[in-house]
Amino acid sequence: MIGQFWMDVAETERGARPHVRVSYIPRMGAQNSRINEYAPEVLLPREDGLVVIDPEKAVGRRDLAEKFDGVFWNEELNIPQGCTGCAHLIDDPDSPIRVPRCVDNCAVGAIAFGEVEELDLEGAVPLDPEDANPIVFYKNMPKKFIAATVFDPEADEVVEGAKVVVAGNAGTYETETNNWGDFWLNDLPDADWTLTIEKDGKSIEMQVSTIEKDQGLPDIALA
Repeated sequence: MIGQFWMDVAETERGARPHVRVSYIPRMGAQNSRINEYAPEVLLPREDGLVVIDPEKAVGRRDLAEKFDGVFWNEELNIPQGCTGCAHLIDDPDSPIRVPRCVDNCAVGAIAFGEVEELDLEGAVPLDPEDANPIVFYKNMPKKFIAATVFDPEADEVVEGAKVVVAGNAGTYETETNNWGDFWLNDLPDADWTLTIEKDGKSIEMQVSTIEKDQGLPDIALA
């Protein structure tokens, strides 16, 4: 099938200028146990957990392409198609490549493939927490941040070395503004926070949330 990406890399811009970060998360198509729950009759049974759509049993099943991310409709063949985990390579004892192509081609070794008990999955999480039987796990998923520039409106200059604290039910995190008046509070849980900034007897307090998104805040005046 031409024109589809079985392994897609989602690019996400987080925060707001000038406090922005970009994260990249690879997404394997059609590797979702929900397909098995929805239409087990169209799948090829595999003990290794790969979700492979049977091209003979799935003829005419456009609903699979409409319902599931990573499943694409092949109009010419009248079948839904998705990533197979390169099962043809894994199953072929004569193939010089015995892992999925994405694993073999990843220059930085960011993708691993194998039996669950043989992989280091400490701290790994499924991309979809509602997936009842996930077979794809992610490590070091990006966590939320709060960032901003602090300035003194009277002196008309940035504030260096100000103490910055966020506190809430999820814990307390603190840092200081750098030489450019910037602060970054990284690796925050999804939560509501009270943000406090103080230096030389001046302070400001505001409410900030990282439940839905990272926060690149507008410049903050410490008066």
